[in-house]
Amino acid sequence: MAGVDIAVLSAGLLALALVSVLIAPRATAADGFFRGAGPTGAAPDVWTLTLSQVTTWIFARSLMNAAILGYFFGIAGVLAYAAYYGSFLTGWLIVDRLRFRHGVGNMQSFLQARYGRLGNACFNFLLAMRLLTEVFANLLVVGIVFGVAGTSAYTWSILAVAGVTLAYSMNGGLRASLRTDVLQMVILAVLLVVLFAMMLVHPAFDGAAALASSPDFTSPGWVLLVVALLQVLSYPMHDPVMMDRGFIADRDTTRRSFLHAFWISVLCILAFGALGVFAGLERAGDEVLLVTLARLMGDTAMLVLAAALVISAASTMDSTFSSAAKLAVVDMGLGGGRTKAGRVAMLLFALGGLALVFLGSDDLFAAVAVSGTASLFLTPVIVYSILLDRDVRPWAFLLTFAAAVGGAALYFLENSKRITWIGDLTGVTHSYSKLLVVTVVILAIGFIAFALASRRRVAQ
Repeated sequence: MAGVDIAVLSAGLLALALVSVLIAPRATAADGFFRGAGPTGAAPDVWTLTLSQVTTWIFARSLMNAAILGYFFGIAGVLAYAAYYGSFLTGWLIVDRLRFRHGVGNMQSFLQARYGRLGNACFNFLLAMRLLTEVFANLLVVGIVFGVAGTSAYTWSILAVAGVTLAYSMNGGLRASLRTDVLQMVILAVLLVVLFAMMLVHPAFDGAAALASSPDFTSPGWVLLVVALLQVLSYPMHDPVMMDRGFIADRDTTRRSFLHAFWISVLCILAFGALGVFAGLERAGDEVLLVTLARLMGDTAMLVLAAALVISAASTMDSTFSSAAKLAVVDMGLGGGRTKAGRVAMLLFALGGLALVFLGSDDLFAAVAVSGTASLFLTPVIVYSILLDRDVRPWAFLLTFAAAVGGAALYFLENSKRITWIGDLTGVTHSYSKLLVVTVVILAIGFIAFALASRRRVAQ
């Protein structure tokens, strides 16, 4: 990354890595490793849970996405990305109904009872893909911070971050992740405040211009906001990192942690996205975001920015590994519930993410953005099965799953310009407009199918 002193950045991150390893406790019991319980079996308190939720959702790719959307589409792009963090509100609603109305300990138990083994397998497939792409996307951002793809700095930075986070994750599981998340979130918050303050005092910053940076209500940023509002109900349910943290504390602690995580995350995304809006208003020619920021704010700001990106990547990585272990061993029942099996699962997901990084595929990187589209098959599940408690025949679930995965694949192919079917049929040209079309079609298919296949649930 231009303007970054790699030696200083590396020294700072090495110190953080050492502290993270030292404070990460070893978990030998399954409850500590998979569910984050302390030595006495106590669940995490509200602020530990809150800060862990925030730092695992303010991941490196999210920060970059918020800034890039602000850079190209103004304040509308930032608001659209911030809308996805409404997932903390819908996620809390889902978790609360599952635990205290339906009496289940995870989503898999509920789907198994309602839609059978095949429905459960479809859900687990989506979760595994989500976790794998999170490892991939965050490692890719780390590489970009340290160097150009293919250079030794790029390669070794990726291996180092993957290795350190994997080491303490394998040592302590979710309990270690919760402990290190608090430290990482505090540091990340300080860095974001510093960056935001540097922008506010910059002589070229104009708050009124930033707020008026999306005057055209047909612009892609506003279209993406509509997409986000349509996807925000199903989005949290396909993220095991968030959902896992909804099943480990009492009802009040869980509710408060989700509500606090919502407003804190939205503020963080708006603050970072504002950097992108500021840079977009001052862009010269065909400059990219990071070049514009380096020109405007100087080397110190770029060092702070780089540190924020790498810390957010690391904080997401350890949580992703702990959720991968729980998915494989607890939710899918592999490995007999042993922590050793969880550590193997972590290693496999790390190797899978590294393999995707070093394949060097931009298409795979873009595929991370369509995970929300694939999760749309869960929207009618949430409405009909979780909220309304109706019985639904399994064929509706499978049809909606096929429509969502097919729609996500179609959008992926359109976005990579391999086909032009959506544009040819509808006349829309921008990728976000195409995404809106796909989203509406999937939801229409799902709700029609569930309406036809549902009936009032008979008490058993």
